Amino acid sequence: MNKITAAITAVGAYVPEDVLTNKMLEEMVDTNDEWITSRTGIKERRILKDPNKGTSYLGIQAAKDLLKKSNIDPKEIDLVILASATPDMPVASTGVHIATQIGAINAFAYDLQAACSGFLYAMSNAAAYIESGRYKKVLVIGADKMSSIIDYTDRTTCIIFGDGAGAVLMEPNEEGLGLQDEILRSDSIGRESLKIEAGGSLMPPTEETVARKLHFVQQDGKTVFKFAVSNMSGVSEEVMKRNGLASEDVDWLVAHQANKRIIGATASRMNLAEDKVLMNIERYGNTTSATLPLLLSDYEKQFKKGDNIIFASFGGGFTWGATYLKWAYNS
Repeated sequence: MNKITAAITAVGAYVPEDVLTNKMLEEMVDTNDEWITSRTGIKERRILKDPNKGTSYLGIQAAKDLLKKSNIDPKEIDLVILASATPDMPVASTGVHIATQIGAINAFAYDLQAACSGFLYAMSNAAAYIESGRYKKVLVIGADKMSSIIDYTDRTTCIIFGDGAGAVLMEPNEEGLGLQDEILRSDSIGRESLKIEAGGSLMPPTEETVARKLHFVQQDGKTVFKFAVSNMSGVSEEVMKRNGLASEDVDWLVAHQANKRIIGATASRMNLAEDKVLMNIERYGNTTSATLPLLLSDYEKQFKKGDNIIFASFGGGFTWGATYLKWAYNS
């Protein structure tokens, strides 16, 4: 019997209709389109404006898109993993609600929080479940309503983030396709550099924390940039070396869409040609847990069975990693 690997067999995505452009941000904070574009690569981002809809809505729509495209019966799904930094509410799992709403009544579900590396970590979880032989169909969703935790008077953060969701179905494969290797890392040296200070057990909500805007994302951009460039590019190069991959062997780089310069530095370290580096940051900004599956959805039709894909990500905490995957199907 051949070794069981975990392969991506279907992809889905969703982004809200409302667009927040750089020009619109010029009316809100002291910034301009040229400054934002040159430093981040972002031109616009999508915003879920309805105050009665949270991250679960984004995840449900992405999952429904996947189910519709793949003609999968949701009752066949064994497990739903939601990667998110913006759950609907504390304690009650958002992933559980998504599973129920899409009709995955035979699945168990949970949330995973690793900031922008969440989807990569969730793929690792899903692969372990599948390789064990215990589960056959695992739905992995990356979804974040970042607009719910952004201060739109803070020009250091409001220019970066957007809302969105993506989903992949992972299933067993005996052809040697799917997830081949991964290097996942973390270090709390970054705990103070990218955070929401209040709202957790260390600093519960009070009138003062709300007044001081401590429930919004705070970022030390220079520190995050420095660590992201070094660590994301480092593990990407390491996973290639460990698997004997030269630059010509890599078909695609699917990198976290936080900053065009970070993506470029990672591609340069891997010695990849520009046409192998997938980007949609100009349209969505940083959607945190959703960036990787949104890339897969946008570029799915270009992938061919057997393509070598390197995933790379870096997030708050700090968390980071790189995954080597062989694509399992032709679109």
